[in-house]
Amino acid sequence: MTASGPPSGQAALSAASVNASPDGHGAPTSAPSGPSPAVMPTYGRQDLVFERGEGAWLVTADGDRYLDLASGVAVNALGHAHPHLVAALTAQAGRLWHTSNLYRVEGQERVAERLVDMTFADRVFFCNSGAEACEGAIKTARRYHFVNGQPERWRIVTFEGAFHGRTIATLAAGGNPKYLEGFGPEAAGFDHVPFGDHEALERAIGPETAAIMIEPVQGEGGVRTVPDQCLKGLRDLCDEKGLLLILDEVQSGMGRTGRLFAHEWAGISPDIMAVAKGIGGGFPVGAFLATEEAAKGMTAGTHGSTFGGNPLAMAVADAVLDVVGESDFLTDVQTKALRFKQALEALKDRFPNAIAEVRGRGLLMGLKLQPALQPPAVVKAAIGEKLLLVGASDNVVRLLPPLNITDAEIAEAVERVGRALEGLEGQGR
Repeated sequence: MTASGPPSGQAALSAASVNASPDGHGAPTSAPSGPSPAVMPTYGRQDLVFERGEGAWLVTADGDRYLDLASGVAVNALGHAHPHLVAALTAQAGRLWHTSNLYRVEGQERVAERLVDMTFADRVFFCNSGAEACEGAIKTARRYHFVNGQPERWRIVTFEGAFHGRTIATLAAGGNPKYLEGFGPEAAGFDHVPFGDHEALERAIGPETAAIMIEPVQGEGGVRTVPDQCLKGLRDLCDEKGLLLILDEVQSGMGRTGRLFAHEWAGISPDIMAVAKGIGGGFPVGAFLATEEAAKGMTAGTHGSTFGGNPLAMAVADAVLDVVGESDFLTDVQTKALRFKQALEALKDRFPNAIAEVRGRGLLMGLKLQPALQPPAVVKAAIGEKLLLVGASDNVVRLLPPLNITDAEIAEAVERVGRALEGLEGQGR
């Protein structure tokens, strides 16, 4: 199959914005020969540099085109250089970038009202990332019990395999020893239970428990989906025990599973929800949403963010909501996801020694690999086929395409995964 791209006008816009040299004469720039020592080496980066993006494709300075099923780790929900997002950001950039939250921000109020209309929430706080959103959700839950005269209720039950961010508190919430190592004493207040162990969950709840915090689909944890009946059970348990239910929908939200938010499949509502990634379509935007009751402790002076909800971010978030909120958009995501999953199941049948299970919901998908095969090998082999994938825990490779990926691009992606696995099979891996 041949690679397809966006309309030529979109490609031209992208190319013009990245090919201009510092002297302004438009000479193409070349990527450095290796990583710069000026950048802290905290990532295991692939040796790839992209100069522009077009829909589901990333393009290097040499013109090599990569089909992007990483999407910035589920961030670029509408692909690269989406015309509506580009137009919104460009228009806002010519008017106003930043005023701080010392003043009202018109775009912030508009996006908050739209989110309230579209979700369970009554209140929204804007920040810049998923980690900040989860931090704010934790603070909101603890503050709720404080203002209710129960300051002793501050502990939060979380689940093994979770990933809630890289700040000190969100690292503690996730509880991954690898990420906690070397950063001093672990922040207190989190009780971790095994994923899916209902008896352990009940034992963990005590007089100091404030909330239960969970991802409806664990992304980093291996694309493990919480069954709908379990989410319903968590909602009932929180109501019974007087706890708040916090959902981390940073990766699973904004249409990624075929509903606006993944918890909608279970027919329940949280008290507090953290969102980020897809809500900005590639621009740094995060938020935590809450019911009026759950948010009653978040009064003036209790929380803040210098850049949160700035005019640029809100212009892009507003544009994302325009597209995701279009009639039939989420239905199309569901249809594409079904087609994608069926093709991956066929791939599993074809490569039983490589793929043990196809996981996920909507376009948050994972291939659970057989023990003899590790995610880095598959990611590397896919790069050889000019396909970008993302590793995860539990020996899983994630496939996170833009939500507006085409049927032809889905077929192309599956074909490239197949060629990558064929190559690994030929190497005896």
